[in-house]
Amino acid sequence: MSDLTLILLSAGSSSRFDMPVKKQWLRIDTDPLWKFVANRFTKSYTFAKIIITASIDEIEYMKLFTDDTLVIGGKTRQDSLNNALKEVNTPYVLVSDIARSCVNDDLIKRLIDSKKNADCIVPAINVSDTVAQNGVTIEREALKRIQTPQLSNTKILKKALLSNKQFTDESSAIVADGGTREFIDGDNEAHKLTFKSDLKHTKCLRKPENISLCGTGYDVHAFEENKPMFLGGIKIDVAYGFKAHSDGDVAIHSLIDAILGASALGDIGTLFPDSDDTYKGIDSTKLLEKTISLVTERGFEIVNADITIIAQAPRLENYKEKIRIKLASALGIAKHRMNVKATTNEKLGFLGRKEGVAVQSIVTLKYFDWTR
Repeated sequence: MSDLTLILLSAGSSSRFDMPVKKQWLRIDTDPLWKFVANRFTKSYTFAKIIITASIDEIEYMKLFTDDTLVIGGKTRQDSLNNALKEVNTPYVLVSDIARSCVNDDLIKRLIDSKKNADCIVPAINVSDTVAQNGVTIEREALKRIQTPQLSNTKILKKALLSNKQFTDESSAIVADGGTREFIDGDNEAHKLTFKSDLKHTKCLRKPENISLCGTGYDVHAFEENKPMFLGGIKIDVAYGFKAHSDGDVAIHSLIDAILGASALGDIGTLFPDSDDTYKGIDSTKLLEKTISLVTERGFEIVNADITIIAQAPRLENYKEKIRIKLASALGIAKHRMNVKATTNEKLGFLGRKEGVAVQSIVTLKYFDWTR
């Protein structure tokens, strides 16, 4: 049985990355970056347990990709690490950041081989440039660039992190608490992905697979008198609207479900439950904006969309083009990639009796191509 647990920290906000996609969700082939990094580690060594920290709103989706232990991250890296350490019961723990995506087998092996030499084993790179601080040149031989992963004695690391002081890495906490640290040669290829420009240094990353992901949506709402009607974000000039918790825009609701279907992110009822008064009477275009933001952060972009509105009433000949323009703009796609069809139900059923409107949608997504 292995005496080593792996912790991968992936709960950051990615605020410095300056891309619409959170860096954790950049696709490498079809895997999100965090999964790709986990796979690289497990190919090198069999760990007793793998723990991955994540934002609370991402954990359920992450479960679709892994059976590893997922832990809610905190406000800081150290908070996230402390949360993860609660799940560790092995004598040693290896901690790395998802942003350190190209750690190689040799570095992992050298860390593990050195685990008994000190309380924390740290990869570090010597500084080759001349360095000055406040106008004074510093002896570069005394400086080191600290990397992750770092391998620590679990008991000692847990004790060191009881301090209220915030540390940027494990070894700093351990040394501050009186523990020992040993440096081993780091790896220049293990570049940390912090800014968008860092992508050119992460040579192990492969571009996302060029595949199409399709989702369908369906929604229906009954009419309600003396309420404004909005369909596809456009106000329809009739004396009735839709009976619904929100504004009842059945076209947008169907479209949202199609987007969520293509990305496997659930459905509109889960994302925007009608039991939540936050969404009472809300403009459905705002729900669509939230949905697009969600799928974009998770590494997708919209290719095209097609909706079919089934309505005996109202008549929509004069509205279809307006709806197309509105939805294309909302989705961030060209008009020729957004299609809007309208048909009747041939006077059959509740739709034929002019009791409501139904909409069917289909959406195609692809992985965001970060290599562009």
